[in-house]
Amino acid sequence: MKEGIHPNYREVVFKDMTPGIDFQFISRSTIQTKETIEIDGKSYPLVKLDTSAASHNFYTGETRIMDTAGRVDKFRQKFGNRAGGKIA
Repeated sequence: MKEGIHPNYREVVFKDMTPGIDFQFISRSTIQTKETIEIDGKSYPLVKLDTSAASHNFYTGETRIMDTAGRVDKFRQKFGNRAGGKIA
């Protein structure tokens, strides 16, 4: 293998940031992060996740109400009526 062209493959902590969920796991990745976390006296790069198997409703069986009206309003404010293309 050529030297200096491959990303740094190292242990990284992935943490679910969903309120009320305390779930994190250590895996190996090449992802670049600015934050670190200390576990058992060792410092790891930290990747914050919005959803993981511990909080996703497919795995937990819970349903969560999402703010879909807010999303639609944001889309309409951003794009307006520009999405009026031809219908196939």
